[in-house]
Amino acid sequence: MKKTQFGNKYLVRIDKGEEIISVLTKLCEEEGIKLASVSALGAASKIKVGLYNVPEKEYISKEFEGMFEITSLMGTVSTMDNKTYIHLHITFSDAECKVYGGHMNYCYVGATCEMVVDRIDGQTDRKFDEDLGLNIFEF
Repeated sequence: MKKTQFGNKYLVRIDKGEEIISVLTKLCEEEGIKLASVSALGAASKIKVGLYNVPEKEYISKEFEGMFEITSLMGTVSTMDNKTYIHLHITFSDAECKVYGGHMNYCYVGATCEMVVDRIDGQTDRKFDEDLGLNIFEF
């Protein structure tokens, strides 16, 4: 990972073989980022995405391996139990331009990933919601 900062915005290059959530977590911990908006694009080689089944309160996940374009990656950084909490969604396409997406469990960069982390002054924690079975923003 390489990074530079302009005001509250960080431009981040995540390199081939690096895992995006791990890199973003490290950046947030090093820079003391407690709340942010995240967007990115690039290339991926291995991705796990999921869909949350609300009635069953569980994720249905699928893994993909190969060459993929990250067409959109977006999400938030917050905190839960005083730890960095990353919540990302991703869309990506294959060689036939078929697009897939969902809640991102992990994503390994296949060539490069260009990310913008827009730091927000403040902090919003998450709490577990029993009815939904999800960690949601607490205001």
